[in-house]
Amino acid sequence: MNIVGETSTFANTRIDWKETPEAHIFKADLPRLRKEEVKVEVEEGRMLQISGERSKEQEEKNDKWHRVERSSGRFLRRFRLLENAKIDEVKACMENGVLTVMVPKEEVKTAKVKAIEISG
Repeated sequence: MNIVGETSTFANTRIDWKETPEAHIFKADLPRLRKEEVKVEVEEGRMLQISGERSKEQEEKNDKWHRVERSSGRFLRRFRLLENAKIDEVKACMENGVLTVMVPKEEVKTAKVKAIEISG
């Protein structure tokens, strides 16, 4: 069985994005990937980019494959960060195949309301 062309990209890597009062948090399941195979970047225009590549299994001349289901290839996901994101303080960590990217938020200044006395 020739597996060339049967490995698919895993561009549909699923990423969760939640917002807490303190930060935007992104979580991606990236099993079998090492942190050296993943890139997290913030581009101009407040664009968070998460990318990586999973290598396919080496094919030996005498190997006979019966099934190939694990995906390999490159992935790239991009997210436009909101105005309140502190893009200079982004942190990322990878543990047990889960990438977590934390983007702290700016403190939203609540407008103080000052009552004005009406004379007359």
